[in-house]
Amino acid sequence: MIQVQVLGFGVLKEWLGAGVATVELPGGATVADLLARLSEGRPEALLRGIAVSVNAEFASRARTLLDGDEVGLLPPVSGGSEGPGEATDQVIELCTEPIDSERWIAAAKRGEDGAVVVFDGIVRNNSRGRETLYLDYEAYEEMAQRQMRELAAEARSRFGVRHVTMIHRLGRFNVGETSILIVVASAHRAQAFDACRWLIDTLKKTVPIWKRETFADGAVWAAGEPFPAGMAVDAPENSHER
Repeated sequence: MIQVQVLGFGVLKEWLGAGVATVELPGGATVADLLARLSEGRPEALLRGIAVSVNAEFASRARTLLDGDEVGLLPPVSGGSEGPGEATDQVIELCTEPIDSERWIAAAKRGEDGAVVVFDGIVRNNSRGRETLYLDYEAYEEMAQRQMRELAAEARSRFGVRHVTMIHRLGRFNVGETSILIVVASAHRAQAFDACRWLIDTLKKTVPIWKRETFADGAVWAAGEPFPAGMAVDAPENSHER
């Protein structure tokens, strides 16, 4: 027998009934076996379209689990650090303090740059016709930082930009506060625009960060965009749905 630690994030934390659970499985069990075990006696609809990580890396249903593995249940996402200073190819940070956008934008600029493109994501006062009071963001932090570093490196390679800053704040946000800041510096504006748009669109689909919206009349975990093809795992085959 083996034991694995299961971490639920976003709405799946509530589905699991605990932030972290220990599950015992027979040797040779797979991710699919674990999902089937977790679905026993629980509504399993929320498992459709999720992704699974093993030791902070995306994993398929066929992945064999080992004793002590850490398994993350990742619903579609909502949604190492360095301070400003010497020039670097990329700056990645998860933080809980307010983001000083102007400071990070200034820090990204260098003499060889012809353009700096910025995405400053802020909390608006409404969503789908409901008045927003505040938002809460949470992340699978180790995995999120790894994914953000990989996205920044890919953007620099794919679009030929010099520098990428990506900072995402976690915790509670009031209306008007910055939740995510992306700064792209490049010799040419076209590449900077393309890289910045690709970064925010891809981050919202793949990086394990989730948003809970609190409205004047209730609260809900924000529905995320579907994971890219090949990343999500299917629901367990022993479905209880009719």
